[in-house]
Amino acid sequence: MIRTILAVLFVAIFLIVSLPIQLVLFIIGKFNPMFLKKASLAIVSWAFNVVNFISGVKRTVIGEENVPKDQAVLYVGNHRSIFDIVICYPRVPNPTGFIAKKEVLKVPLLNIWMIFMDCLFLDRKDIRKGLEMVLTAIDKVKNGISIFIYPEGTRIKTDEPMGEFHKGSFKIAQKSGCPIVPVVINHSEDILEKHKPFIKSAKVIVEYCKPIIPSELSKEDQKNIDNYVKNIMLETYLKNEKLYSEN
Repeated sequence: MIRTILAVLFVAIFLIVSLPIQLVLFIIGKFNPMFLKKASLAIVSWAFNVVNFISGVKRTVIGEENVPKDQAVLYVGNHRSIFDIVICYPRVPNPTGFIAKKEVLKVPLLNIWMIFMDCLFLDRKDIRKGLEMVLTAIDKVKNGISIFIYPEGTRIKTDEPMGEFHKGSFKIAQKSGCPIVPVVINHSEDILEKHKPFIKSAKVIVEYCKPIIPSELSKEDQKNIDNYVKNIMLETYLKNEKLYSEN
């Protein structure tokens, strides 16, 4: 319970104290947009690392060298916890926007940080706006901003390792030509979801798989890229389950 209270208090204090910082960054961003993006990445990454520390999250990271440092990529992750973003965001090397549900825009101050970080907001009930969001994401990638997406569309709450992947999630990489970097997380749900509303210390494994270049795949794999990527991630997930149990 103490971890929960401390984590909530830290987030609340961070958001309030960061208000003048947001104002300064907004002004600087008018003249130097990239500084705004990089500064936001650094500040929010620091805050997420503090939340991880308070929450007792112990990360084992595998394959981080697989992430390209000199170009934008499409990160594709499995999604079992709200902590997935807190765990992964501090590890990205370059400005990266997450695709989140539009309801997050209602959270004061957090929504400003997300806008600064080039996050995009998905309206699941409006197909047209969803297509517009994909086009915006493609444009961001072409301009050097990586995008992190969860192709399952929502957190998986069953015992199944992963849910179905939405094929449309991969259009960002297929249309922009950027590499796809699968990001597989094991046991992030042990932090909160298995015993809500309390946060508990937990060990998680994060693995960055080798980049996938859509244009280099066979026509069949390009057509079924959702299943192609899911199979790689599922294999990695099951492998790391064995590694987790051994430790």
